[in-house]
Amino acid sequence: MSRIRVLLVDDQVLLRHGLRKLLEIEDTIEVVGDAADGHAALRAILECRPDVALVDARMPGMDGVELIGHLSREHPQVAAIVLSTFDQDDYIFGALRAGAAGYLIKDCSPDDLVAAIRRAARGETVLASPVAARLVAELRGTPVGVSGARGAPAGHEKLSAREIEVARLVSAGAANKEIAARLYITEGTVKNHVSAALRKLGLRDRTQLARHFNG
Repeated sequence: MSRIRVLLVDDQVLLRHGLRKLLEIEDTIEVVGDAADGHAALRAILECRPDVALVDARMPGMDGVELIGHLSREHPQVAAIVLSTFDQDDYIFGALRAGAAGYLIKDCSPDDLVAAIRRAARGETVLASPVAARLVAELRGTPVGVSGARGAPAGHEKLSAREIEVARLVSAGAANKEIAARLYITEGTVKNHVSAALRKLGLRDRTQLARHFNG
């Protein structure tokens, strides 16, 4: 049986090296090349003819979402899997809309990564569990981790749906770690949403934000 040809696309040299070492021990997988950004990846594809491309979402020059769009149009035979530390909605949905075969978070296990490569090579879609939950919630039109239909207070039109989700959980007394777990995002992303909500509403701190949503 022929081996699955994999191209690694990530701007971090150490990560590309580590992934190569990890995948090269698999009899069914062959790492045929690597690239530091989207432009280099498009050049490498012409030379190494991969079956699967592991693509980081955020890279200098051409990022992962733009690269996947090029692959879908110009090299549809290459299954692109995003492997990223970033789990924001714009990356997830942007990559899937562009034609990604899957989206994994970099803390996935080696076994899960190898299984995802094999599945993508067979034409299947592969999603990390948190990403799948976010996708289902988006399709249903309901926030992940938040129940009920209680409206937001005045000024909510300034906030994104995710900022409202985070603000509601802050108002319920949840810490950043708990919010991150419930919404399947990182603590850093929670902090960013809290800061954005405070700025847009003209509030000073989390206490004022909680009062605003509990008022």
